[in-house]
Amino acid sequence: MEDYVVNTIIGAAVFWTSLLFLIRKLLPKRSYEFCNRLVSTTHATLGVALASLSVQDWTSPVSPLASKSSPKQMQPLAISAGYFIYDLACSQFDKKSSFDNSIHHLVCIIGLGAGLAYQKCGSEMVAALFVTEISTPFLHFREFLKELGYRDSPFNLAADVSCLSLLIFSLLFSVDNEKAQVDF
Repeated sequence: MEDYVVNTIIGAAVFWTSLLFLIRKLLPKRSYEFCNRLVSTTHATLGVALASLSVQDWTSPVSPLASKSSPKQMQPLAISAGYFIYDLACSQFDKKSSFDNSIHHLVCIIGLGAGLAYQKCGSEMVAALFVTEISTPFLHFREFLKELGYRDSPFNLAADVSCLSLLIFSLLFSVDNEKAQVDF
């Protein structure tokens, strides 16, 4: 793995941790989970933005397939690997820490690490990052509303509908693109 990728991963883990401490300092009355979700939402927003910026051709966003990863593709992947390292560490301090959540984080870290080390399939990995993270802010918005006292409000319904709509759109978009690119 190249030095700049390792530095980005370490820098990202330090950044996400620092951001959590800053948010906890700025919002002392909010729960740990609330503050951690703000960090997660920030990561998802940044990840989607950087994934979008790394697309070489929007007429075929998941191309070229199985090619060498570009530095623009490796950046969001390295930042996300750093985020998953941070979140794995944070989840160990959470009262709701679970074995399956830890396995999820480890699989993400290993998968991103392998992609970054081999420098292959950047287009596919960035597309997966985009699809999986685009609905995250809306998913967290539901929890923010609960803690702010708007549990059964129209805002909560709007967040549910937005999250589900984005997830379905993203999945359909990615499946449609995959069908368009398969050559027999």
